[in-house]
Amino acid sequence: MQDSDVIVIGSGIGGLCAAALIARYDQRVIVCESHTIPGGAAHNFRRRGFEFDSGPSFYCGLTDAQSLNPLKQVLDVLGESLEAIRYDPLGHYHFPEGTFAVYSNTELYRQEVAKFTHYGATELERFTHRLLPLYEAMKGIPSLALRADWQIAPVLLRHYLPSLWKMLPHLPLVQASVGNVMDATVNDSWARRLIDLECFLLSGLKAHSTIAPEVAFMLGERSRAGVEYPVGGSGAIVNALVRGLERWGGKLLLGCHIEQILVEAGKVVGVRSRKGEILKAPIVISNASIWDTYTKLLLPEDLPASYRQAALATPAVDSFMHLHLGIRADGLENLTGHHVVVHDSSEDITAPGNTCMISIPSVWDAALAPKGHHVVHAYTLEPYVGWERNQEYEQKKQKKAETLYRALEKIIPDLRQRVVLELIGTPLTHAYYLRRYQGSYGPAITAGKGMFPGPHTPIQGLYRVGDSTMPGIGVPAVAASGILCANGLVQSSQTVDLLKSLGV
Repeated sequence: MQDSDVIVIGSGIGGLCAAALIARYDQRVIVCESHTIPGGAAHNFRRRGFEFDSGPSFYCGLTDAQSLNPLKQVLDVLGESLEAIRYDPLGHYHFPEGTFAVYSNTELYRQEVAKFTHYGATELERFTHRLLPLYEAMKGIPSLALRADWQIAPVLLRHYLPSLWKMLPHLPLVQASVGNVMDATVNDSWARRLIDLECFLLSGLKAHSTIAPEVAFMLGERSRAGVEYPVGGSGAIVNALVRGLERWGGKLLLGCHIEQILVEAGKVVGVRSRKGEILKAPIVISNASIWDTYTKLLLPEDLPASYRQAALATPAVDSFMHLHLGIRADGLENLTGHHVVVHDSSEDITAPGNTCMISIPSVWDAALAPKGHHVVHAYTLEPYVGWERNQEYEQKKQKKAETLYRALEKIIPDLRQRVVLELIGTPLTHAYYLRRYQGSYGPAITAGKGMFPGPHTPIQGLYRVGDSTMPGIGVPAVAASGILCANGLVQSSQTVDLLKSLGV
């Protein structure tokens, strides 16, 4: 007897997108989540009346009817929607040389950059125009049509041939790095650093390590659909996916920690929980990272030794220091919600503590904080190595949080006097609460030197989704990974029927 057709381990956005689509395809699916709240790195948590995002806070195309965002397309097919607040400028970048606003409109953005480097602004325009045609070519093929096997070919040839023809001139860009495009279009050092920064914010890597389609998509969507914040925070996205999952008959089991994926004769047969309960299914999808899946959920002998060794050698982006604050909001009526602070121009932007990301979402959604207050989330890269829960742990936390406080003081000079709630998270916090290998942001796979693996594994019936699978890191990417996996479990004709039902 099988408990379900598919079991999904983990309720991150990738796992929920895969599970909900599978349920939409009329298959029995169970999602097993270790924690008592769903969402993985995108969950919300509440402390003393303050509602905090644990991870992502920047979104495009959540409500636009023509959105290319894979997450929006999944929500559409599930019959779910979100309320979101659009805003512009999308943020402010604070360099030692000065501050400028980042607008969705490319011309306004160019004018802001020109305040620092007129020549660089002209080159940046050339860089953008080199990437946007790739975005325009991608627009004609909905994410919901994609899959990670050979059956993608007849779907594309039969239903999206004109769009394929539009893609042909841009094929060299598909696996190119953003750095290649930058080298061909931008010489100005200030503009090149800006491109590196935007790539880093997107993928955790600089331009020469980030694939061009990822940045093309970001530039195209933010200029066309703009940027938005979901009312209720990132948890609102998670809740919508859970509603969609359950609407179509799927189940979410919270507090269900899976200890092992059960494999017999090279085939998946189910999973075993920490409580000893065995759930049987011929297909298991892991939303855990590549390292956690292959070391914690599988026995070493379950995988070919060479494959396992190569997979575990995948380099990882560093973890983070997090600072979640509740602050008094009096006198901050003109505060904006997104900021990036680079402390030292002579230091690499990826150096731990040098680049600090700041989100103040209560600027848009006042319900996230008690009346007269704001919620603040600031974070920066921090290596996992060297962190231990010893006698020096609390002191080290405070010391490492200083770079985040200094960044925040560039936006709110009297910030420290306003704090009513302080929560400092370390790489150990990141690893513990998100159950992520070394608290990592995801794989550091360099463009041109490797590709994110697809959903398939050497074990029959075992698949993977999330930020260590294709297309990679970021909310749209992990949603797309769920689509690739779910579509690969059904006939292509079923996907085509689904698309027709949406009029796509």
